[in-house]
Amino acid sequence: MVAALRAATFLVLFAAASVSAQIEGISYDAWTEVAERAETAVASGDVSTDTLEDVRSEVAAFRDRLLAQQNAGDPRLSTLQSQLNALGTPPEDGSEAEEIAQRRQELQRQINELQAPLLRAEEAYNRADGLIAEIDELIRSRQTEQLLRRGTEPLDPRLWGPAIKSLFQPLQAIVQDAITNWNSPTRRQAMTDQLPVILLLLVFSALFQFRAPKVVDRLGRWLRNKTRRGTGVWSAILSILRIMLPVIGLVLLVQAIAISGMIGERGVEVIYVLPVMLLVVLVARWLAAETFSPDDDTNTIALSHKRRTEARYYVNSLSWLLALNTLVAYLFEIGEWSIETQSVLGFIIHLFCGLILFRLGQILRKTGPQEVSLEPGEDETAYLSFPSRLARLAGQAAMVVGVVGPVLSAVGYYNIAEFLIFPTILTLGLFAFLLICQRFTRDAYHLVTGNELDENQSLLPVISGSVLTLAAFPILALIWGARVADLTELWARFQAGFSFGDTRISPTDFLTFAIVFVIGYVLTRLLQGGLRGSVLPKTRLDKGGQTAIVSGIGYLGIFLSVIIAITAAGIDLTALAFVAGALSVGIGFGLQNIVQNFVSGIILLIERPISEGDWIEVNGQHGTVRDISVRSTRIETFDRTEVIVPNADLVSNSVTNYTRGNTLGRLTVDVGVAYGTDTRKVEDVLYKIARNHEMVLMNPEPFVHFKGFGADSLDFDVRMILRDVTKILVVRTEINHQITEAFKREGIEIPFAQRDVWLRNPEALPGARPERESPPATSDSASDDQTSSDRERASDTERPSEPPSEAEEPQP
Repeated sequence: MVAALRAATFLVLFAAASVSAQIEGISYDAWTEVAERAETAVASGDVSTDTLEDVRSEVAAFRDRLLAQQNAGDPRLSTLQSQLNALGTPPEDGSEAEEIAQRRQELQRQINELQAPLLRAEEAYNRADGLIAEIDELIRSRQTEQLLRRGTEPLDPRLWGPAIKSLFQPLQAIVQDAITNWNSPTRRQAMTDQLPVILLLLVFSALFQFRAPKVVDRLGRWLRNKTRRGTGVWSAILSILRIMLPVIGLVLLVQAIAISGMIGERGVEVIYVLPVMLLVVLVARWLAAETFSPDDDTNTIALSHKRRTEARYYVNSLSWLLALNTLVAYLFEIGEWSIETQSVLGFIIHLFCGLILFRLGQILRKTGPQEVSLEPGEDETAYLSFPSRLARLAGQAAMVVGVVGPVLSAVGYYNIAEFLIFPTILTLGLFAFLLICQRFTRDAYHLVTGNELDENQSLLPVISGSVLTLAAFPILALIWGARVADLTELWARFQAGFSFGDTRISPTDFLTFAIVFVIGYVLTRLLQGGLRGSVLPKTRLDKGGQTAIVSGIGYLGIFLSVIIAITAAGIDLTALAFVAGALSVGIGFGLQNIVQNFVSGIILLIERPISEGDWIEVNGQHGTVRDISVRSTRIETFDRTEVIVPNADLVSNSVTNYTRGNTLGRLTVDVGVAYGTDTRKVEDVLYKIARNHEMVLMNPEPFVHFKGFGADSLDFDVRMILRDVTKILVVRTEINHQITEAFKREGIEIPFAQRDVWLRNPEALPGARPERESPPATSDSASDDQTSSDRERASDTERPSEPPSEAEEPQP
């Protein structure tokens, strides 16, 4: 362990010394020469693109070193600046002491001397940055001009003769060189001298091409038998080996032919492209076999068996066209074919590629579930997964390119057709490769854990997909014509960071900030866990106080972690003054409710008027406090629903806490008895019931209140203090049962309200009987008086049959 630490320390010191030497070793004379040469190349405009790329790489190397010198700085600057600040501001009237003034001048002189190299490096960096921008602009304009340049039309019959004639010229030249070399005794002798090496290469080439694939298959079967759950991982690895082994064998064969010296330099240049062509064919076939696999378990695209078979056929055909286009591009680059041959042969390749792309796009547009029954008018896209949606989109793009590319090639825009067709093919291949990598991640998870990965519940597929997508962006940019220098320029911009006031923030600063903050956050959580689990339970603090302390330490720890991380990253906090001012304006207008709830949450945690587990009532909602956060409080009602209450409501509104400090609470039970009942007897019965219940306290003792004379009954209520008010419903129910049973035993009647209904005009009702003879007037008058009196008495005595409802109470 000690040796490892010493080795790591040595490596760090060595790397630091190398960087320091690189920074100190900047030669501004050499830089000036490179910068002037770059300016001359840009100004002339007739320098080749390769020369511009070389000059750009030299300028970029100097720019990186200049940036490193700016970031390194000098640690003495901060010390001198703090000393100068300690002297304060010089007085305006010039009355400063001479010794202080001299000291101030000396410190300022030292600061200027230390800042001079940094300022020079900054000036040179800006010059280099501007030159790189000019070179990139010039190269891009040339690329655009070349892309839009129109060449010969391949449909012109006058071009076919010269094209066919030059088509076989490279092969004829290679055969002629081979015959000439074979007839030369010197060449034959040289080949004889190299014969052992040639034979050895041929033997290994045959082994790699014919014997090694069988060994790979045997190894695959052995791995599947030993680790059954890792079949997908081993299959992927072995399939890659099956690609590499034939290519290695062909490389050895080409090397043997090149060593023989029989085909000449031109033939060697041509045959070295053969392994590349074989690699293109094998990779395309591998992607087709893995993406459109006949096995449903390893298939990555949701298609029917028939369409998958057809897709594999088209991709395999496309692979040969890609290999042929590689050969055409190479022969044209080394000057073996004329422009007419490239145009005519390229158009034929573009035409067949376009037809295959169009058909392949039609197949990809059918991607999705194959056995889903849709209702009339229902959209099938609702059943598509994300890869299926991307496959359909890629299919539409392939169909468009399959039509546009050959048309542009036919009218002479060969470069644009080349730019559209083959990057589209490579993009489809990259998309297939990402799907295979995603499936490989799932198989690797199964191999390591032994469990199938549930993509609907696990976050791993999302994370792996995001990482693969980010990694694919640079490759996708290169496919669509971006230069490597463009990617390195993006990385350089990222390394340079950005300026924030007088402070330059680089990715190193972000990394330092992230590491320090994560360390502080972890330490805060560890401290919270120790307090919650070991320290606070041994104190006399209640649960609410413990929660307040743990929450307060959490907020304080996160705040200190942010401050320490910012300081460690070298970010000047004074630069955040503008941000703080903007936040103040935002708080004043749009964030005032959030800040109000935040402050209210802190007040709740400090004063603790409510705690977790309390039964409270706020805004008409009854429930138990389950969680108190900074912004809101979560209450669980007695219907088992969650209510989120803003903390400002708990601080500014009236809150009833039924269990604050203890669980004692009063229960009041109303009861009525019939008129004529012995009230003393009723009182004794009620006292006996209340005093004998186990949940009722005797101090203070229960009290029976004779409320008064009701319209239908003599009204009583029993008031008692319960040991646990949360059991109020259980106790109320039990008390009511006991009262009913006791009154039944004692013969005490519980009355209920009765109502008499009188009809004023019964004859007006449909189907009413004929009116009988009116009784004498005296009887009518008496009856009317009696009816009116009864009606008034019924109105006076009318009241609800149920007592007023109480507030909602907790369930037992």
